[in-house]
Amino acid sequence: MIRDLPAFRQAVELLTSATSLTLACHVGPDGDALGSMLGLGAAARAAGKKVEASFGEPFDLPRTYRFLPLDLLVPPGEVTEAPELFVTFDAGSADRLGVLASRVATAETVLVIDHHVSNTGFGTVDLIVPDAAATAEIVYHLVSALGWPLDEEAATALYTGIVTDTGRFQYSNTKPETLRVAAALVEAGARPEVVGRHVYEEVPFGYLRVAGAVLGRAVLEPEYRLVWSVLTGDDLAAGGIGLEDTDDLIDLIRIAEESDVAVLVKELDRGRVKVSLRSRGRVDVGAVAVALGGGGHHNAAGFTWEGTARDAIAEVRVRLPRD
Repeated sequence: MIRDLPAFRQAVELLTSATSLTLACHVGPDGDALGSMLGLGAAARAAGKKVEASFGEPFDLPRTYRFLPLDLLVPPGEVTEAPELFVTFDAGSADRLGVLASRVATAETVLVIDHHVSNTGFGTVDLIVPDAAATAEIVYHLVSALGWPLDEEAATALYTGIVTDTGRFQYSNTKPETLRVAAALVEAGARPEVVGRHVYEEVPFGYLRVAGAVLGRAVLEPEYRLVWSVLTGDDLAAGGIGLEDTDDLIDLIRIAEESDVAVLVKELDRGRVKVSLRSRGRVDVGAVAVALGGGGHHNAAGFTWEGTARDAIAEVRVRLPRD
């Protein structure tokens, strides 16, 4: 049980005694990173704590998550230089915090909350629970143990984190405890239909153009049971959307039934690419990502690569089993 871990009890003590919390999640935040951070932030604020939350540059928030308590957010340049308690969420290593990684050294105390098995710890207290479906699941137990108010705002943020990291409760990381936590969050005020609409059923029209381009250039390599595609800067310009609006494109690619592994390569600036990987279970894409300087889980992972999209695909391909 999460609550039986020594690190859990230490985390409760740190959060209880702190009067001011500085919260940070990984760069390019997804639903779990934002949901767990803002969920704890909303509960802490309701409990009378001073709270600020942020993430590293680019400080661009996917419009998908505009229904979360964004008033807690401050730009990374305005984050307290020497926080009393610096709490990180869903960041598998300090460098995943981007420019905010410096606060690990300047904070009085650092609490790391994460569920990445690749996280070896970089805080004063490391609450790392690989068996948790989402970082938001860990945060729920913390808020409950602390006795902090769990209102609709906090519950919605935490529910969002769990829904997105379990793929709407259809991934293999969905355990009975995950569903019990989700039920408690709904009882506290989270509305599944509202979260589902915002996260999965609302995109700007330009997204359709971008998705069409990415799907149109998808490649299937049957000998590796691999499907992959590339998202270019020209695609984004044509669709009039930002990179932050494309997190779920990988889910459109991964549904090809002939594939065990799906890869989406997103072209960044300065000859870099961001690579997202998904697995149906046979292949540990987390291990592939770690080998290439990234991280993640068995079925979902990613890394950033200096070079071209085809170079990145080649690096992934040589690490895949061949039929």
